[in-house]
This record gives sequence, C-alpha cells and structure tokens, in this order.
Amino acid sequence: MKKLSIYLLVTLVACVAKGQETAPKLSFQHTEITLSDPRAGQQLVVTDQSHAIPKDVTREVAYSIVPEGIATIDEKGYLLPLGNGSASVKIEGSTTELKVNVSGQQTESEINFTNDVVPLFTKYGCNGGGCHGKSGGQRNFRLSLFGYEPWNDHEWLVRESRGRRLSPAAPENSLLLMKATGEIPHEGGIRLEKSSVDYSTLTDWIRQGMTYQPEETPKVKKIKVFPTELVARPGTQQQLAVTATFADGTRKDITRIAIFEANHETMAEVDESGLVTLKSETGSTSVMVRFQEHVAVYRATIPLGAEMPKLPTPENFIDEEIFTKLSLLGLPPSSPADDASFLRRVTIDIAGRLPTTEEVDAFLASKDPEKRAAKIDALLDSPDYAAYFAQKWAGILRNKRTKDTYQRGTYAFHDWIQSELQNNTPYDQFVSKVLTASGEIGRNPAVAWYRSVKDNKEQMQDVAQIFLGIRMQCAQCHHHPYEKWSQDDYYGFAAFFTAVGRKKGEQPDEEIIYHRRITPGMQNPNTKKTLQPTALGEEPLALDSRSDPRIALADWLTSDDNPYFADMLVNRYWKHFFSTALVEPEDDMRVTNPASHPALLDKLAGHFVDSGFDLKALIRTICNSRVYQLSSDPNDHNLKDSQNFSRYYPKRLQAEVLLDAINLVSNSESVFTNQPAGVSATRLPDDKFNKDSYFLTVFGRPEMDSACECERVDDANLAQSLHLINSGTMQKKLSHDKGRAAALAKDIKRPDDERIAEIYRYAVSRKPNATELSAAKAHLERKREKAGQKADDELTPEKAEQEAFEDILWALLNTKEFLFNH
Repeated sequence: MKKLSIYLLVTLVACVAKGQETAPKLSFQHTEITLSDPRAGQQLVVTDQSHAIPKDVTREVAYSIVPEGIATIDEKGYLLPLGNGSASVKIEGSTTELKVNVSGQQTESEINFTNDVVPLFTKYGCNGGGCHGKSGGQRNFRLSLFGYEPWNDHEWLVRESRGRRLSPAAPENSLLLMKATGEIPHEGGIRLEKSSVDYSTLTDWIRQGMTYQPEETPKVKKIKVFPTELVARPGTQQQLAVTATFADGTRKDITRIAIFEANHETMAEVDESGLVTLKSETGSTSVMVRFQEHVAVYRATIPLGAEMPKLPTPENFIDEEIFTKLSLLGLPPSSPADDASFLRRVTIDIAGRLPTTEEVDAFLASKDPEKRAAKIDALLDSPDYAAYFAQKWAGILRNKRTKDTYQRGTYAFHDWIQSELQNNTPYDQFVSKVLTASGEIGRNPAVAWYRSVKDNKEQMQDVAQIFLGIRMQCAQCHHHPYEKWSQDDYYGFAAFFTAVGRKKGEQPDEEIIYHRRITPGMQNPNTKKTLQPTALGEEPLALDSRSDPRIALADWLTSDDNPYFADMLVNRYWKHFFSTALVEPEDDMRVTNPASHPALLDKLAGHFVDSGFDLKALIRTICNSRVYQLSSDPNDHNLKDSQNFSRYYPKRLQAEVLLDAINLVSNSESVFTNQPAGVSATRLPDDKFNKDSYFLTVFGRPEMDSACECERVDDANLAQSLHLINSGTMQKKLSHDKGRAAALAKDIKRPDDERIAEIYRYAVSRKPNATELSAAKAHLERKREKAGQKADDELTPEKAEQEAFEDILWALLNTKEFLFNH
C-alpha cells in the first residue's frame, strides 16, 4: 500500500471513530510554480487543513507528476526539473494538485559564485570560525567568515598559491573537491558526496571557468521562510521552504543551501533540509534561517492543551496578552499570590529590601481593596527605590573605581543617577544627559561614563547594547552572523564619538570632556573608506566641525519612532520583575531572536513612549498586573513553564539585597570602607566594596567591567551554600550580643509563640504555620532541657536560650523561602 493511502486510511478511520465525515483537506503553499533554470528546484510544503491545528504532511504523502518527463520529486517533497513543458503534481488519493511550468532546460545556466558557490562553503562549515573562516585561515587556505566577503573568497580560491586548489581542465581532480570528498586526507573529514547536487554545482563552476559574477548580476535583497508562524502539536514535524528575492524581482527557492538553526534546542530541532521536529515543552520557539547576510525566522507555538479555568479579570494590557497566550497554549496559570507573598515580592523588586515588621502587620491587617496599588506607589516614592535602581544602573554604566583617585567621580556619578531616578527624570532625557555629557566630573557627574569607557568603538558598542539591545561587537571584523549589521554600520555608528575630546581636569587623574571641533568620521580598516556618522539603519549625516555629533546621536536614539530604544528598556525592566525577559538575553534583541510575546513587547514599548518615557509609570503598570501578582507555587500543569509567565518565577536575592536582609533579620551590620556605619549594601556606589565583603563577591555582585547585566551572578552554587551554613561571618551575625537572637533570648517575659513569630515576620513576612511553630518550640524545649542536665554545666539557661534562637534564625536564613524572592 502506498504512503498516501496509509495516511488517508489512518485519518479517515480516526474521523469515523469521532463521528466525523471530513477527509484530509490537503494544500500546497503555491498553486503554480515556474522552474526556468536547469539548476532550479522547489521545496514543496503540504498541509492537512482538516485538523483544528493544521498538520504538515509533506513527507507523509505520495506524489505523482502528470505527464512524466517534465519534473521529478523526492520523498522529502523537493521538486526538480527534467524537461521543458507543463505538468501537474498530484497527491495520490486527493484532488489537490500543483501546476508546474518548466523552461530553459536546453541551455546550461551560468553558475553564480556569490549566490551558488559561496553558500555551499557556509552549508558545509568550510568558512566557519573553527575552520577556514577563522582569522588567518586553516592549513594555508582561508575563506571569509560565513562568506561575507565573496570577492576575497574568489581571489583566494582562484589566484592564491598559483591557483593550485582548482583544476579547470579536470574539475574532479581539483584539490578543493578531492579534500572535501575524502579522496585525499582532509582534517575536516568528508564534507561532500560526489553524487550530490552540490558537488555537481562546484564541478560545473570550475568547468565554466571559475568566473566571478558580473556587476549587473542581481543581488539577493531578502529571504522569506514558509510557513512564518504556526501553532503545532508537540512531537510533530514541519517542513520549511525558503525563498530568496533578487533585486530584479525574480525569486528562487534556496531551501537546500540555506542555513537553519534552532534557537531553543530543548523545544525544537532542525536538520539541514529545513525539517523542524518539535519537542514536548510548552511555549514558543523559533528557527533562524540564514542566507548570505539575510535572515528570516520561523516561529512555532507548542500548546499543552489542558482545560482552562476561569482566568482573573485583566487589570491592564499585560494581563490581556499573557492570558490570551495561556489560553492558546491551554496552560492554566497559578492562583493569585497571597498578601504576604505579594508584599515581600514587590518590596524586594522595587525597593531592594525586605518589608519591616510594621509594614507586614499593617499590610496584612488592611482591608483596603486598593492596598496593593497603594503599596506600589509608596515604594516608588521612597528613597529605597532610587537607591536600588541606582546600583542597577551604576553597574550597567560601569561606575568602576580603577584608581583610588576616581572615588570622587564614582561617588558623584552614583549620587547623580540616584537623584535622576528619585526625581523620575524621563528615561530619554536621562540617556541624553549621559551621551552628551561634557565638562568636569564635579560639575557634571554624567561625564564619568566617558572616563570608564574611553575608546570610541567601545563607547559605540556599549551604547548599542545598553540602549538598543544590539550587540555590534561581531561587526567590527565581519558582517554580523545573525544580524544585518556590516562593518560599515559598525564604523559609521562609532563615528559619532570621534569628536569627543579630553583634557586635564581640576583633580588628580580627572579629565574634562569636551567637543573637539573636527569633522567627525571613522575609517573602515578593511575598505579604507572614511565613514560619516550614521545611525543604525539610517543614511549618513553630513555634520560639520561645529556640530557635536553626540547631540545628533542622542536625538535619533531617544526619538519616539526609534525601533529599538523603548523596546530595549521595557525588556530590561520586564526581566527585572519577572526573572525572564520577553527576549533572552535581554540585551540581544534581533530578528533572529524573537520575543516570546511580540505583541506584548510592542504594547509595553508603546505605553512607555506614550507615558513620556516614565520609568515609574512602567514599573507601576508591571506590578499592578494580575500576571505579576500570580503565585510562584506551580499547579499540576505549569511546573516546567519557563517562558509563558503562568506563574511568578522565583529568583535568588541579589547579593546586596541578601546581605541587607541577613543584617535586618539578625539585627547586625556590615562595615564598608569610607561608608557610614549601618549603610545598606544596595547603596554602595561602585565596585570597590566587593573587596570589603567576601559575601558580595561569592553571591555575584558585578565587578562593573562590562555593560552586560549578565556580569551579575544570580544563580545558586556550592560556595554560597557553604558560606551561609558555616562561615565565620554568618556565625558572628547570628551570635553577637546585640543581635536579634540575644535580644529574643533576654526577652523572657514574651511567650515563645510571639518571639518565634517575630523571626518569621522579619525573614519571610508572615507568621509561622502550626508545623513550623511546633518545631521551633520543640527545639527551644530541647535546649532548655539540655541546659538543666549536669553533664553540660557550661550551657547555662541564658546561653541555651540564645543558642536556640540562633539555631532558629540560622535554619530560617538557609531556607529557599528566605533566599529567594517568590
């Protein structure tokens, strides 16, 4: 029985079993195609539309072509021409058909080096960074990385080493092909089969004279993948088809020479022919498709399909978008968080501290239905908000004290950031002040950024990554492999900083930043062309020596219609509050790394722009959402969810927050050089204090060496556990005579229940449950009994009482409930 008959039979039996009469409804992605070149081909995609979720059956059906001799098709659905004429591709057992027109089969087509040959080097990994594409090449043979400089590839292949790699008289004997096919030893192994179409393409190109394409040859303008986006069941497969559009409007199927790469291999895999295999993890995933410098993306949504309960009434557009996606996935969200969990969560996320016991008692006792919104507003108005987010931005903007003489500047820059946040300076103005800063650091602290980041190229890279979410580093040496940015884009963007001048300042090792009156520009070292300042994706600016190019940069960067600026900030802040960004990593936003919730990202960015770039308004919108206020406790369906926000994802407290929390619960202090006694770790202005505290280092406080927030380590590790369990630092905090354990031990007039509850209210913002209270009281009794035994005369009742409370504190400080924000 043929393949289609089996597919039809199985489907029809399933329909009958369900009382349905619907047969498979099959469709091609085209109704008619034309193959006008002997080397042309077309990847077909056949979809069964009869299912609630359409299914790809490209490799499950049997094809026939009528009449024969016009074209042929393989089991993967790839169509090739045979002879001139018209034919129909039919699916056996179905009325669906595709018309095929074939022409030009009598003449041999000229092979294009850039469009036909170089992509094969990319497909087989020859021009990758680990092979001949690395700097200097491999074994005296080099290619441009990923084929972005085809003119150099042609020169190196045809003329370098006296052309020994190619043999026009006998192409099969070319060194290039004999190594690739394994006929002679090749360190990279066998890369190419002699029976393949790709081998034929290379031999024919050599036979035709190894020409480079004429100047008038149309260049590829864009590529498109089909399908672009689908909802698909777990475990199913989807064949992709990729089409290149040329400058003259012609199109060509490039599926067999495009590069496919899955962005989340835990959710999907893709082979070299474009067959995507989806796994069982629920959510959205994507596959990047690359050809030359062009990219396209296929997105798949994998539903769970569970029965959905009644969802909470949306508070704002965040809830609408997230709940719509959860409904599509059939992924029930967790229930709302209780008041104690919410209070602790939002206080940590906004103010970087634990709520006080007074705040806990008042909040839990309040019957006001708007108390959560009121708490969010109060936290945003508090100095703690500005201090906490100032340390966040100080790290991003590299407020690093590399010399002791830099202290004046790092302190001033940190204070300036904190003041800007406290005053809720619009984000666009905040960024403009940093970029266009001039003068001396004592009068304009924002110039501190230019002291930390001195090189023009590094300044450009930081600006692109921090404020646009674009990583330009790769484009310095070659075209960005996953983006559209070229070397010209790199040096044109860096040209904005070439007029930054420096002269000696008023204090030792300090500088005055000023605008040098020169015509700005930067040379591309590869082409030797001097480039004018050019915003990304824009035309060059003709600026004269009187104009500070940084002002033009700031104007473009912070404009309402900048496609990157607002998106980057809301994505960064979303990650701060939800642990996972809409685009991960949060500062790598590109077409080939799509958001998990694209519509939500657009709405958040639009809301941010419409608010006048109001950071507090953005935080208020996020924290008031029902989604942010979901419980972190998983239900029967969302334990493995890591991208759909069906629950709050717990995160370990940041180093500074955790140290302050331990100090609060234990009633102790940390000492930092040149800082007042009792200062919070979240208020430390620069990196130098990591040397004062091993705790901050081991728990991942950043050294502020880069603009990436990935420098901050938020995961848990063994060194952290050991430090919490048995370090001398922790022991001193728990046992010192003015600490909380000592105070509770002396306060014998208060009932045990009350004293134990105080510890819980400080540590986890709630009272202990019955089991916890019983265990703590039992431990107190055991210690008291031990103190009364003659065998342990050194353990006085007073000492036993304090040790018992130290033990309870120690145990609670080592729980996940304390260590994580949940």
